Amino acid sequence: MHTPVLLAESLEALAINPKGTYVDLTFGGGGHARAMLNQLEGGRLFAFDQDQAAAQVAGQLQSKYFTFIKANARFMRQFLTFHGVRQVDGILADLGVSSYQIDTAERGFSTRWKGTLDMRMDQANRLTAQEIVNHYSEAQLQQLLQNYGEVRNARTFAKAIVTARAAKPIHTTEDLRMLLQRWVPRGKEFKYYAQVFQALRIEVNDELGALKEILQQSVHLLQPRGRLVVLSYHSLEDRLVKYFLNAGNFEGDLRKDIYGNALRPFKPVYRKSIKPSDEEIQANNRARSARLRAGEVVGTHA
Repeated sequence: MHTPVLLAESLEALAINPKGTYVDLTFGGGGHARAMLNQLEGGRLFAFDQDQAAAQVAGQLQSKYFTFIKANARFMRQFLTFHGVRQVDGILADLGVSSYQIDTAERGFSTRWKGTLDMRMDQANRLTAQEIVNHYSEAQLQQLLQNYGEVRNARTFAKAIVTARAAKPIHTTEDLRMLLQRWVPRGKEFKYYAQVFQALRIEVNDELGALKEILQQSVHLLQPRGRLVVLSYHSLEDRLVKYFLNAGNFEGDLRKDIYGNALRPFKPVYRKSIKPSDEEIQANNRARSARLRAGEVVGTHA
């Protein structure tokens, strides 16, 4: 079952106009989309997801206000243009991995299950986690573990992968987990496994590259005072979103005109990120790392 994270907070941040046009960039199990549709009366909702499982769930959602697009959200502008939409009132992006993906062993997203090292959001893509661990160079492995997983002993583990695969290919999540055990800090096993798997998943799906494109496109798609709402689950995502909403770039360098006015396309809706309540985390542990940020478009950027 899919439990949408920060659902009430997401709807509040979107400030939905019942007759407006909205986009859910990560349909997943459809929890956020259903709640958004319930608030529309004459409006439209377009939902994106590249996962076939999400497409099947979306096929069960019957509404004249709803259109599902099976594609990576980084292509939202061209698909919306195809559907005759040039500007929208709100965009929601929940960047988390869906419960279905995590709990399906053969997708390879979790160390909890023994499955093939896959991790593709779109199973039509060629690159898999198995391809990475068995064919990337030691330097490439070290770099992605450092940059995408923030793994402290990335160099040691990259070398261990290269040594291990020379004797026997690394095919499954269990193979990788067993290899990790020697270097995992005691008492921090779950966090360490999550960091390594996060690094591989980001590389497989080019998640940060896609996020940057989504943020940049949202500036041109949203109407003045339109809202962008993003739920991120680790510091790499959250930092990009924070910098872009606050400064209009990915370096966080706020520029001003000669009058001292900030040159940025968004005005942050909240001063700080919104976090799940203790009650929500208790009911849905996967919400614990979620951070919600929202921005409102300033001026016209079409």
